Amino acid sequence: MDGRLLTGVTVLDAVIAGGGFSRAAEALGMSASGVSHAVARLEARLGVRLLDRTTRSIALTDEGRRFYERVRPSLEEIEEAAVDASGASARVRGRLRVNIDPFFSRLVLAGHLGGFLATYPELALETITREHVGDLVADGVDVAVRFGEPLGASLISRKLADIQVLTVASPRYLKRHGRPQAPLDLLKHQCIDFRDPQTGRPYDWEFHRKGKVLPVRISSRLVLSDAGTMLTECLAGTGICQVLVAVKDQLAKGSLVNLFPDWADETFPLYALYPSRHHPPAKVRAFIDFVSRTVR
Repeated sequence: MDGRLLTGVTVLDAVIAGGGFSRAAEALGMSASGVSHAVARLEARLGVRLLDRTTRSIALTDEGRRFYERVRPSLEEIEEAAVDASGASARVRGRLRVNIDPFFSRLVLAGHLGGFLATYPELALETITREHVGDLVADGVDVAVRFGEPLGASLISRKLADIQVLTVASPRYLKRHGRPQAPLDLLKHQCIDFRDPQTGRPYDWEFHRKGKVLPVRISSRLVLSDAGTMLTECLAGTGICQVLVAVKDQLAKGSLVNLFPDWADETFPLYALYPSRHHPPAKVRAFIDFVSRTVR
């Protein structure tokens, strides 16, 4: 194997993972100019331009993306072999980049991340909140956390939990409009819709009980794509909404009311997604276990 070629590929991987030459240089213990020259030598060796560079950002070219997707799995295998050989396969350390659903990040994980980092003092965590998973490899992301069944087969998926769907309203709303006694009564109420980021359409409202599924086609004058705004509006009495998680405190305090406790069987899956590999790094396994504990 040509050692210079492997070095160039390693530097390219650090550039993609860090999002630029400066971060790659810091991670590799090199100068930014040294990183730039290493990438340029690799491009000259391959005879193609791998990166489009501007003063503010870098991005893989089409040829660069194809090349990177081919070589990245081999780099992961080398890294795993080195970790196994060093006897540190269970050691949680390094930098972990996580792509998280904004709803989940704000309403579930916020407030718990400090405890996770305290457990693993050699770990640095970077979270990226996006509505879509995107290309984890090209974005240098180690693991993503998303609601809903995974689309496509390019990623390894692990179900973390089935989250109960609740239909809730505030006492202020119920005082003004009365409490619906059955799901079909929602047709006469003000409801808040939440937009599915994958389809661009509001989620369907369904109610599940003992194998029975009751769809309800509510009419809504308010459609939102931010879960925090939806919850705030519900608490303010604007309307009735369906939520997945993070309302236990509000229910316990009485600031929200679970309208249909007898229709409690609807759930929505939560998954961890990560690039295909034989053995996920210890840092990925640790984060997945942390999320599983947090949502239960």
